[in-house]
Amino acid sequence: MKNQREITRRARAVRLLILDVDGVMTDGSIILDNDGNEYKAFHVRDGHGIRMLMNAGIQVAIITGRGSKVVDLRAKELGITEVYQKCKDKRAAFRKLLRKYSLSADDVAYIGDDIVDLPVMSQVGLPVAVADATDEVKAHASLVTKNRGGRGAVREVTDLILRAKGLWKELFSEYLKA
Repeated sequence: MKNQREITRRARAVRLLILDVDGVMTDGSIILDNDGNEYKAFHVRDGHGIRMLMNAGIQVAIITGRGSKVVDLRAKELGITEVYQKCKDKRAAFRKLLRKYSLSADDVAYIGDDIVDLPVMSQVGLPVAVADATDEVKAHASLVTKNRGGRGAVREVTDLILRAKGLWKELFSEYLKA
């Protein structure tokens, strides 16, 4: 894990946050009913943090190995337009995002939890592991969140980025206006 000054420097440079879904935006549980319907639980504060980040002009994308209608619904609800599902190799979607937004890898933060996230995590400027990530992922992260996946980890990172960029106080003060 990097020191706080280095993490803040890297967070300040972030122009794109990439999220994995299962184990990051959710607790990793995949619930199926008898009819094959899939259910996932998302943390409301994570969603609000994503919206605040996007309102501040920072792009957010989802890259996940699985495919799910629930992910499409949640992304639409949050306003995330960059959604890549059924990615066996997440690097292809990552490269596409870099080209589309004219970014370098140092401009990107990625939050992951399992070894399938390492090919992208190992390239970005701010690689983040959720608290309950595998040990291998934690070893490759600049930052390990205090909260587990699906339990506020994403919000920790969105708040960190907003603070590092000097945007938090202004954003926060908007909520206090009557």
